[in-house]
Amino acid sequence: MTKAATLLAAEEGANPLLPHTFELVVGIFSFLVVLVVVGKILVPRIQKTLAERTDAIEGGIKRAEEAQAEAQALQQQYRDQLAEARHEAARLREEAREQAAQIKVELREEAQAEARRLVEAAHAQIEADRQAAFAQLRTEIGRLSTELAGRIVGESLEDEVRQSRIVDRFLDELESTPQAVR
Repeated sequence: MTKAATLLAAEEGANPLLPHTFELVVGIFSFLVVLVVVGKILVPRIQKTLAERTDAIEGGIKRAEEAQAEAQALQQQYRDQLAEARHEAARLREEAREQAAQIKVELREEAQAEARRLVEAAHAQIEADRQAAFAQLRTEIGRLSTELAGRIVGESLEDEVRQSRIVDRFLDELESTPQAVR
């Protein structure tokens, strides 16, 4: 059979490596159809899909950059607000310290004024008590003096006007005596 195939091929005169003309035409036509289908339908769709993906990726990158810039702006804004809040807190603390110092001074002044008032009231009370004691003592001395004078003189000094004059004269003499005698 091998001899027969070789013989058949030699009779036809065709080269077994070259295709037949019919096969060559059908192959070229099929290739052109596939080329047109791929070139006109598939390539634009693939390019469109690739362009959409490129836009999506670039848009995503751009949106990410914008979001990052916005986040950095917000972060800077928050930092500024935080710094401002810290500054405000420091200012409020300083004001509170100043107010506390002022209140402390005011309370000290009020306490000193109250102490002075109490001391003055105590001095006034002491002076009033001294005056009352002096008046009571003067009355008692007057009564005792009148009684003593009445015993010495031997006459009653019950007359109030006379008694008052004698007591006043006696006390005036006592007050006019030098300090060393007292």
